[in-house]
Amino acid sequence: MSTSTTPGKRLQTFALVGNPNSGKTTLFNALTGLRQKVGNYPGVTVEKKEGIAIGQHGEKIKLIDLPGAYSMDPQSPDEEILRDVLHGDREDTPRPEGVICIVDASNAERHLYLATQVLDLGLPTIMVLNMTDIAENRKIRFDCESLSEKLGVPVIPMQANARKGLAELRIAMSRTDLKPGLRRILDNLTYQSEPSPSASSPDGEDGEWNDRLISLRYQSVRQLVDESIDRSDPHQETRTDRIDAWILHRLWGPLILVAILSLLFYSIFNLANIPMDWIDEGFGWLAERVRSFMPPGELRDLITDGIIAGVGGVVIFLPQIMILFFFIGIMEDTGYLSRVAFLMDRIMSRIGLNGRAFIPILSSYACAVPAIMGTRTIENPKDRLITIMVAPFASCSARLPVYLIMIALLIPGVSAWKKTAIMLGLYLLGTAGLFVFAWIFNRIFRHGERTPMIMELPSYKVPVLRAVLSQMWTRARLFLKKAGTVILGISILIWASQTFPRIENASPAEQQARSIAGRLGKAIEPAIQPLGYDWRIGIGILASFAAREVFVGTMRITFHVEEGDDENATDTRTRDQLATAKRDDGAPLFTPLVCISIMVFYVFAMQCASTLAIVKRETNSWRWPIFQFVWMTALAYLAALAVYQGGTWMGFT
Repeated sequence: MSTSTTPGKRLQTFALVGNPNSGKTTLFNALTGLRQKVGNYPGVTVEKKEGIAIGQHGEKIKLIDLPGAYSMDPQSPDEEILRDVLHGDREDTPRPEGVICIVDASNAERHLYLATQVLDLGLPTIMVLNMTDIAENRKIRFDCESLSEKLGVPVIPMQANARKGLAELRIAMSRTDLKPGLRRILDNLTYQSEPSPSASSPDGEDGEWNDRLISLRYQSVRQLVDESIDRSDPHQETRTDRIDAWILHRLWGPLILVAILSLLFYSIFNLANIPMDWIDEGFGWLAERVRSFMPPGELRDLITDGIIAGVGGVVIFLPQIMILFFFIGIMEDTGYLSRVAFLMDRIMSRIGLNGRAFIPILSSYACAVPAIMGTRTIENPKDRLITIMVAPFASCSARLPVYLIMIALLIPGVSAWKKTAIMLGLYLLGTAGLFVFAWIFNRIFRHGERTPMIMELPSYKVPVLRAVLSQMWTRARLFLKKAGTVILGISILIWASQTFPRIENASPAEQQARSIAGRLGKAIEPAIQPLGYDWRIGIGILASFAAREVFVGTMRITFHVEEGDDENATDTRTRDQLATAKRDDGAPLFTPLVCISIMVFYVFAMQCASTLAIVKRETNSWRWPIFQFVWMTALAYLAALAVYQGGTWMGFT
């Protein structure tokens, strides 16, 4: 029988607590489904996730998914939020009535350290032993009844990704007799050998005191685990060990990573063609319908040549972006993403950072905005600032439309493998720039210091397709939202700026040259001519300062690419129209050298208003985003200049 919630009555609240990679987010999604919202805690940039779960009797229960942490002793903003919420020290988040503590059953000794600290708070607690399937594969079997008796809290075995144990957890959440856990065993083990205050000062001035307390807690946890599990062969080689022998190998590990990235780019070129054709034909059909139903005039031109052409020129790349997010989701869900960070630690150490910084950098290959937000997990503030400064060098999904259309112009009709090689080269170029400038900034900000990396490598597991597809759709939805708001608005402005003021009896070329956009393009033409660009390309560069992907839509509007419904329409019309574009002297505009120059410019340029805004929020200052914009734009200009002028000097065209 379901129960209703009294208006104004505060829902019972549980906080989800656990180490990173414990499956906490998977459990949160399983309990709340679509009944969740995401924001930020006021005053900080830590993500705040809340949702509504349904209890055993139909009652609503509020869940707060707290950031992953290794202990209650904060070393980062994430862990500070965890501590403050559980202590009830945040005015914006009332102290929860209970805690659901998630522990990785296959790595219980490390995860129970945080769990015992949570029990010390005296909050009613439910302990979830997650990933029991992985533990069983390692011949680890917990006596949940014994562990529950020792801790005085319900202990529920679970496999969250398969929803096993979910019903039992709902029953426990609905209980009204939950009490704080019993800590007798931990207390006895600790205080039997606790150092006397005379041995060292407990006021934090002597680090030895704190180190000994940490050691004692780990001893307590180790004894608790030994008494509660049946470990058939603790030294038996596991499947994860066998896979890691290849994945983390000094030679094979990097080669496997390059092979995976090559497969990713090949899929972007090959698998996305059919849905891209469908999208292009759909926008073409829409434009034809508008032309057939509306009389000629500026309003019809705005809709067909401005809105449909501009937005359609960007949305057409949605399948390729979804493939990118799908691969990243698979890598993260299987546990491979952490291995990538481990592999990169050897390289990152040479530039003064550690592998942990590579996780947000790797996320930047999808989008720099969440990646820069993800730097909050980096403990050292200077490491965090350096990572923020260089993360936008990773070629994000917004650069894909520019790369793809320029590659189509550069080498039309070649195999997908050759296109993949060029795309991989562009990504490697951006990565090289990232490493070089991280090394430079490290010398400026840190003078060679390096923070060592301590990272837990989760066990490999079969990815949950539903979770991966959900993440992919969430990112795709954000991209479509951006296309429907930012890009739509920019497309309208571009069309208007190229249409007005109206010049009577002017040819289309004259009208465009004397329009607002044409005049702006002409104004910057002397500065961009050394790069091989004319004023029309300049219009695209100016427009794309708001968002890089706008460049393609701007080119479609500028060069009057019409929508149609022919076969093989993915980017054929845009490519053909740009390929026939001429300079004022009749020479081809988009020569191979110009195409390469444009791609190199976009590899290094900081052209994303959203990224600059998030840098400002993360650093609490406009100084850093302004600095970042200026030096990255200058670098992009100099790199494109070197490509075009150097190529011209060597006789290339």
